[in-house]
Amino acid sequence: MGGIAAADGLVIVGGRDVLDDGDLWLALAADTGEERWRFLYPAPGRLDYGNSPRATPLVADGVVFLFGAFGHLHALEAPTGHILWTKNLAQEFSIPKLDWGLTGSPLLVDGKLIVQPGGRSACLVAMDPKSGKVLWKTSGGKPGHASFIAASAPGGMQVIGYDADSLGGWSVADGKRLWKVTPRLSGDFNVPTPIRLDERRLFVCTENNGARIYAFTPQGSLRPEPTATCETLAPDSHTPVVSRGRVYGAANGLHCLDANNGLKEIWVNEDEAFQSYVSLIACDHRILAYTTAAELILLADEGETCREVSRLKLANAAKGVLSHPALVGSRLFVRMGRQIARLDLE
Repeated sequence: MGGIAAADGLVIVGGRDVLDDGDLWLALAADTGEERWRFLYPAPGRLDYGNSPRATPLVADGVVFLFGAFGHLHALEAPTGHILWTKNLAQEFSIPKLDWGLTGSPLLVDGKLIVQPGGRSACLVAMDPKSGKVLWKTSGGKPGHASFIAASAPGGMQVIGYDADSLGGWSVADGKRLWKVTPRLSGDFNVPTPIRLDERRLFVCTENNGARIYAFTPQGSLRPEPTATCETLAPDSHTPVVSRGRVYGAANGLHCLDANNGLKEIWVNEDEAFQSYVSLIACDHRILAYTTAAELILLADEGETCREVSRLKLANAAKGVLSHPALVGSRLFVRMGRQIARLDLE
């Protein structure tokens, strides 16, 4: 379920061992697909929708950070797979039982590695990326299921994301919660990742409250009421993308919304491939979609409508594909169940 990470000539992908009692991570050569190293550790447990890692690995400064759904966090040398340090966050912070496990990808900002174990004593934790030493932790509730983002603000850098019930911002310096926004309707799963539109605005979307834009105050907190809303784009797990002031997102069709005009709907593509989950990459006037049936669809945004440029089926028997592709230059790395492939988009 976790996304693919590609950097430093490696492709990192996570899964489970043959007995489904441990996490198994593979590092493949980006040029050939040859296995460079593998990393396996015990991670027993049972979660809804399978037990494999949900978080995309983080690669930075020659180090790979791996975060499993049961709270195992490891730092490995990227070229060799040599273990630098390891932590079991579930044990260390006594996190509550979670039906879907821990899903947010690690975030490196201002020299701090930030993860969200969740729970009363450790809603968020910042660590030294070189040693794993805890620099700060902040109390709170159960975690959300989205990855956090970093944002500059007048009061200093902050990280923005969800706990189980609300959207919030936390200080990178000390973990203090700076603001909290609770949506009108409760019960969101809080899976789609927030998107910083610009210095003044934040875009979010969830299945019960739809798509919304919130405005930042001059002090860097978020105003509690949205400045724009759209009820038709309401995905439960898919994260939209933004390009040239347009939001592209899938929920009962692929929607194009105007981020600079009240999230007004510009066009909708009702192809059944866009009815539920899809991974999107956007650049200029093009949108590349990777569907749950392992099909790539390239679309051109032509203003008031969109045009299908081409589509390519990668695996006829594949279904339920959720892993997000990785794009490095013109190379696209995609997962199809138990297979992974490289495509050269040129």
